[in-house]
Amino acid sequence: MRTRIGIKVHGLLEHYFPERRVFLKSDNDTRFIRLKPSTQLFAFAGGSFVIAWAIVATAILLMDSIGAGNFREQAKRDQRTYQARLNDLSGQRDSRAEEALAAQERFNAALSQISVMQTELLASETRRRELETGIEVIQTTLRDTMQAREEARTQLAALETQLESGGAVSPLVAGGANAPMDFVADALAKTAAERDQVVEDAQEALLAADEMATEIALMQEQNDQIFRQLEEAMTVSVAPLDKMFRAAGMPTERIIEQVRQGYSGQGGPLTPLSFSTSGEEPSPDTMRANRLLNQMDTLNLYRIAAQKAPFATPVKSSFRFTSSFGFRRDPKTGGRRMHNGVDFASSLGTPLYATADGVVTHAGWLGGFGRLVKIQHEFGIETRYAHLSRLNVKVGQRVSRGDRIGDMGASGRVTGVHLHYEVRVGGKAVNPMIYIKAANDVF
Repeated sequence: MRTRIGIKVHGLLEHYFPERRVFLKSDNDTRFIRLKPSTQLFAFAGGSFVIAWAIVATAILLMDSIGAGNFREQAKRDQRTYQARLNDLSGQRDSRAEEALAAQERFNAALSQISVMQTELLASETRRRELETGIEVIQTTLRDTMQAREEARTQLAALETQLESGGAVSPLVAGGANAPMDFVADALAKTAAERDQVVEDAQEALLAADEMATEIALMQEQNDQIFRQLEEAMTVSVAPLDKMFRAAGMPTERIIEQVRQGYSGQGGPLTPLSFSTSGEEPSPDTMRANRLLNQMDTLNLYRIAAQKAPFATPVKSSFRFTSSFGFRRDPKTGGRRMHNGVDFASSLGTPLYATADGVVTHAGWLGGFGRLVKIQHEFGIETRYAHLSRLNVKVGQRVSRGDRIGDMGASGRVTGVHLHYEVRVGGKAVNPMIYIKAANDVF
């Protein structure tokens, strides 16, 4: 059976690949090479395999090139979209900053106006009290004058009666019995004139008091309107700041108390203000004004606390995020490791800025971080800026938010130019985007 199969296979090969001879002729000799059917089959199979492999490899390369081109185009489109989004966010941030500045200016103008109105209100209140006292004095004088006039009339009537009857003069009027009648009449006329003048002065005083009361009512209504505007402004100003701190996981009560203790010196910028009542019971306007002053004090505390926490972005030029906070794959080992910050990629030498007030605790080379700057802030917060190309600060230097601390570079263990930015609270790394996003929602 094997012989028959072998014969058939051999015949099939002879049919498609007949035996061929290749002659090699030289000057002195002629030789030939016999190509058996099996040899031709192997040669044909090998050539077919090589051609097929070349076709498949070419197709793979073409598909990879087309896919890479599409990926690059997609990456460019994503980059343009992301850049447009960043420009939009930058424009929104600038507009919000302008709105906040305008609101602050309006608030300062309203505060100056309420201070002037409060002074005028106190002056008008003092004037009203003086007028009331003057009215009381005038009324008392008027009553005394009218009583003296009645007594003079009584004495005059008694004197006339005694003179007409020719009787004895009463001892009470004996001293005036010899006085001429015209003198008594002049005294009565003078007394009546004084009475009329007193009555006229009293009426004018009452009219002036009514006018002053109307003026005080108008001023109180205007003050009430100013108070309402200030209360609304304070509510709009304080609430977003409180939300910003809470979004960053910072307890506002403890933060505000800590800032107040740091600025507790008498006469300092945070000395609590209040309107004096001179020992009297405070009026509703005084209590309202004191509440506004307390809210202004709280707003000032929030402002100082915001300067001491990293509510800002270290890069103000155009950039893109290349790595976020969290676990990521190590390209060398293939494993997963923790990335304790966020990476900002931009051109070499891009200026970098401190994100909050603090003190520089490290400025130099540190292993894979390359040139590294560490800044210690209030509330146990520390920020780190790694892979810098140049340092602008030194250890022990006090910096403020927005101060330039160095330039972006590629020092240390990196794959390209970028900034590695970290925020640590109590020595533990936290996501810096918590602070950056919280600040973007407010500023």
